[in-house]
Amino acid sequence: MDRHERILALHRTLAHARYPVPVARLMDELGCSRATLYRDIAYLRDQLMAPVVSEGDGAFHYDKDEAGRFELPGLWLSSDELHALMAAHQLLDRTGGGVLSNALGPLRSRIEQLLAQQAGGKRWPVERVRVIARGVRRLDETAFRMVATAVLDRKRLGFEYRARSTDAVTRRVVSPQRLTHYRDNWYLDAWDHGREALRSFAVDRVAGARVLDEPSDDRPEGELDQHLASSYGIFSGAPKAWATLRFSPKAARWVADEHWHSKQEGRLLPDGRYELRLPYSNARELLMDVLAYGADAEVVEPPALREQARTMLQLALGAYER
Repeated sequence: MDRHERILALHRTLAHARYPVPVARLMDELGCSRATLYRDIAYLRDQLMAPVVSEGDGAFHYDKDEAGRFELPGLWLSSDELHALMAAHQLLDRTGGGVLSNALGPLRSRIEQLLAQQAGGKRWPVERVRVIARGVRRLDETAFRMVATAVLDRKRLGFEYRARSTDAVTRRVVSPQRLTHYRDNWYLDAWDHGREALRSFAVDRVAGARVLDEPSDDRPEGELDQHLASSYGIFSGAPKAWATLRFSPKAARWVADEHWHSKQEGRLLPDGRYELRLPYSNARELLMDVLAYGADAEVVEPPALREQARTMLQLALGAYER
């Protein structure tokens, strides 16, 4: 490792050590010679003003009264952390449909500077890390900013909402609870004062948003979790039933590793198929995911969900019979 990483690793070792750390152990962890280690310790102590204490038996530690207050000046990141930061850089750049681009521009510039400094001026191949968003909807940047502001400032929010299912426009006044990113799109979880109930709103369907002066009515965390996270998908509500799904041996290799729900139950059947059980509230959303597997998926229970899947497949087949 280079000097930057050695200083960072040395600082972290001494800061977390409960007892003096022997020179031999430090040399082994840093992969350096005794002379290099002593130069690094001198730099850490004399230039960075670290509270390094030397023991007579060839060991070092931080002064216990100063260790908790000392931090390296500036921002120090290891190569592993910078690699993760580079991936995060791409994630910020490629997701959100550009709605975060202006707000995060200064942050991205700072990340690029850190990457360049750590690489000694050499360009990092950021394009080697790809983030491909799927099904991202176009967002109005002003609406998103108003929604986010209301969530963080704990203020009520007024807006017009065009429901995707009916295309009807209604006016809403809500107390924002959470801003949720789900499947590459943003949703507002809020208490709807007109309907006196918790609702989830697709932010891309919000128009004319304005932050109101009234404070938001915060709902208990337990109530939010029960209503918004207890059933399958973002379209929340108390679970209506448990679905039992079966997947072919071919699809089982994928489904067995997928996370569909926090309370899901899965098992591999003797014939190689995979059975998945999970609670759901919105049958249509669940069936959209199941039917994406085509003939490799089967809805077993409940009977009403199985019949709904059959109807959807028959309607889809009818489109090819004309």
